[in-house]
Amino acid sequence: MTAEISKAAFGLTPGEYKQHKGLKHQNLRDHMNDLELIFTMLGEASTTRIARNKNATCFTENKDAAKEGGTVAGVARKELEKRSGEKIVSRENYIDAPERRKRLECRK
Repeated sequence: MTAEISKAAFGLTPGEYKQHKGLKHQNLRDHMNDLELIFTMLGEASTTRIARNKNATCFTENKDAAKEGGTVAGVARKELEKRSGEKIVSRENYIDAPERRKRLECRK
């Protein structure tokens, strides 16, 4: 289900997303920025709500709910990108520099 949510929210499966960020064995979430995490969580929470409200019980019903939940996050992501003029999906990762240090550098 994670792949369905990610594909609908970001246009990338988790494997493709890891490749996009240059990750090999690292955990993808550990290398997402705040907005990437927020849209991931929105897709997951939306999927849960949709699946529960539709009483999804079988794999196919849950897969459909995952696509719908991911689409909710995808629509929100695209709207923010349109209004902010910035892409949410980034190549940035925290392999060489921890998140905390990168944030401090941004403030300067």
